[in-house]
Amino acid sequence: MAKKKGGVITVALVCPECKATNFFTSLNKATTPKLAVNKYCKHCKKHTEHTSREKLK
Repeated sequence: MAKKKGGVITVALVCPECKATNFFTSLNKATTPKLAVNKYCKHCKKHTEHTSREKLK
């Protein structure tokens, strides 16, 4: 039996204000299309809503 596409992937959480990549997490691509979490940005020194980015450098 072949595996299905869209398994668990690693994504980066990016601050919308300073565009810094601060956190890494994994999510199931089939069930979660986009992730947005309130996190502390050490560059801005405040809490902002970090969004997920698939492309890792």
